[in-house]
Amino acid sequence: MASVLQLRRPRSPVRSSFRRRPSWMGAITAAGARVLSWCVVMSALLALGPPGGAVAAELVMLEQPGCAWCKRWNEEIAPAYPNTPEGRRAPLRRVDISRPWPQDLDGISPDVLTPTFILIEDGQEVARLRGYPGEHFFWPVLGEMIEKLGSKTPEAD
Repeated sequence: MASVLQLRRPRSPVRSSFRRRPSWMGAITAAGARVLSWCVVMSALLALGPPGGAVAAELVMLEQPGCAWCKRWNEEIAPAYPNTPEGRRAPLRRVDISRPWPQDLDGISPDVLTPTFILIEDGQEVARLRGYPGEHFFWPVLGEMIEKLGSKTPEAD
């Protein structure tokens, strides 16, 4: 019997204290799990987008490789566009005209001039801007195009 007792190692008080959790830790863990569950559900809903899976309005930019004016638009407007009220109201969608025309845009007539900006709401063309003569011209014209959208108001800043 003495030999069996010698083989067992006594438990260290330090080691056992790490294994026990204080009673308050269970409450934090449960609350944390609820918050995490809520975040996962909300992230999934945001990833799905609006009901119906389509954006109500979008700004379609027709572009092609080697387009100097597209490059200029990308340098002057593209970085700021998603952060503007216009960008939130009509998110940008790029379409390369050298590739096949997207099936969901069958009701929209393609264009050969790039860049061309087509404002679409619920699958219908609302307005079109051909070319890009500079940022001082683009923003006012885009504002007029956005005003033609339905009665839904853009998000407040």
